[in-house]
Amino acid sequence: QTKYCVDSGYGRVDNKTMLDLFDDAAYVNWGGEWRMPTKEEYDELRNPSYTNWIWTSKNGVKGYKVTSKTNGNSIFLPVAGILGSLDLSFAGTRGYYWSSYAHAIYLDDTSCLDFNSSNVDVKWYFRYFGMPVRPVKNK
Repeated sequence: QTKYCVDSGYGRVDNKTMLDLFDDAAYVNWGGEWRMPTKEEYDELRNPSYTNWIWTSKNGVKGYKVTSKTNGNSIFLPVAGILGSLDLSFAGTRGYYWSSYAHAIYLDDTSCLDFNSSNVDVKWYFRYFGMPVRPVKNK
């Protein structure tokens, strides 16, 4: 590996675990203050003290309406599935959204929000999977 490496057995060590802006899909596509969420932001988003998650459909698409308990703002996160080697899997039943955090030990993994109708979690998946990005804007 040439980037995001913490073990010399895998390449040149740079000890990076957060994406550089030019590797961040949200920043590259929208620029300005847009970026991919951090793992900590996903942990906060799924914390029931801060948000309420309601399984619903919007325009015929299943997903979660996530509402802030602080200000009442909400977002809709559809269950768009995951793109593996060549096939789309779990569309309509599971949602996955990349974060900007690369795993410090398992060099092929990056954290993501992973959910279905009964569970919301932050997990680690191979970087080569195709997943949606839900951009956030810096304050």
